Amino acid sequence: MTEDTATIDDDIAPRPEPTPPSSAVPRASTWTVWTLFIASLGVLALAIRGGAGWEFPTLLRIDGLTAVMWVVVTFFSGIVHSYSRRYMAGDRDLERFFGRVFGFTLAVMTMTAANHVALFVAAWLAMGLLMAGLIGHVRDWPQARAAGHIARRYFLASTALLAGSVALLVWATGATTLTGLLEGLEGVSPTVGLVAAAGIVLAAIIQSALLPFHGWLLSSMTAPTPASALMHAGFVNAGGILLTRFAPLIGDQLVIMSAIVLVGAVSALLGQAMILVQTDIKRKLGSSTIAQMGFMILQCGLGFFAAAIAHLILHGFYKAYLFLSSGAGVERAAPKDAAHTELGFSGIAVSFLTAVGGGVLFGVLTGKATSLTLNSGTILTLVVVLTTLTAARDILQRSTLPTAVRFVSVPLIVLTAIGGYAVAFNAVSSMLSGVPMTHVSTAMTPVHYLVVALFIGAYLAAELGWLRSSERLYVALLNVSQPDPTTVLTSTEEYNDA
Repeated sequence: MTEDTATIDDDIAPRPEPTPPSSAVPRASTWTVWTLFIASLGVLALAIRGGAGWEFPTLLRIDGLTAVMWVVVTFFSGIVHSYSRRYMAGDRDLERFFGRVFGFTLAVMTMTAANHVALFVAAWLAMGLLMAGLIGHVRDWPQARAAGHIARRYFLASTALLAGSVALLVWATGATTLTGLLEGLEGVSPTVGLVAAAGIVLAAIIQSALLPFHGWLLSSMTAPTPASALMHAGFVNAGGILLTRFAPLIGDQLVIMSAIVLVGAVSALLGQAMILVQTDIKRKLGSSTIAQMGFMILQCGLGFFAAAIAHLILHGFYKAYLFLSSGAGVERAAPKDAAHTELGFSGIAVSFLTAVGGGVLFGVLTGKATSLTLNSGTILTLVVVLTTLTAARDILQRSTLPTAVRFVSVPLIVLTAIGGYAVAFNAVSSMLSGVPMTHVSTAMTPVHYLVVALFIGAYLAAELGWLRSSERLYVALLNVSQPDPTTVLTSTEEYNDA
């Protein structure tokens, strides 16, 4: 071995393994969270067996939604805790990080179980402040501090809207519990109901980082990767939970429901399009989250609140995995063109039949499309058909398997995934049977027809290549997906220091 070779080997030698933290906080909080997960499984089993909720006078109410979300939140938190014990080893603020993650877990559990309005709003506020602290965890990093401040402002605005809306309902009904508020809605004037519903929807949209309030999410990439996983798998889902809790109020406002449909559809389409112009792997995932949260909120606007809960659960599992494994996809290498296979007529036919079969399977198993009449169920089924058509075509083009294998395996995989979603939807729906108005029948408005046109137009734009050939569209997507300039790393040295 020459001297030069030895020098190179020394330069690229692997870093030493991190020493286990001496603090007992990581281990204690990890074991506590997994204990809470086991206890939550017990609560879920009791809820399945009993079929009803338990109320603790004015303070807490544990129902099917609470039990489901407790299991999901504690599981995600347990994974993040376990992952972070190694990932965060050596961090000087290790105890503070684990304290915030554990506190965030308790805040989400409290929010999903809170019945008293003050406890509910306080838990919502605590969630936001703790997540903002995790985003700005690296205090010596100016970009992290800036990102934390930006997120905090958004979350305080969300809490102010929620608190104002709840206070208005308390004034109108005289009740101080969520169950009391919802039971007293008949005596609330239409104007008060409309204003309160609008405030709650805005609070949910901000928390779920939907357009035009998506800036805090795209500026939050300074957060440690485990915190990002918890954020994208759990925190942004709070918007769907909030809308489900107040479904009796929101579902009675056709204007609000139509606005939710429009915001959800635009966020889903733009979020998906923004992925095309991102070069950073975490921002790609962030744009994907915006798209998925848009689809979740769209389901709420169509009246399928139980479907939205099922969607956020499945998205949480998917996004937590992607963030925690994102390090494996980071490589300092020149980008390469992905290999594509020409489909031909047979490939197009397989994609089309897979999409139609997926739509039929989705409609039959979930009961969302029982006729060809245009309603909220058929709109959602149409979105599934277009999404399945795009996904099937993309998989067939990228796959390197033999043609015969591709044409058989891709439809099986796609249809199995749709069947799995249907099973999850039906399971969640049965758990939420005791939650008021988890399905609301919504009337069709011009907004719904506009949304159908938007999805069909977006599919045609992607199919005809307009998304990739239009320079104006590229610039527009690049501009709308920019994070706050104060949160962006601007030099290689800053990346290395990070």
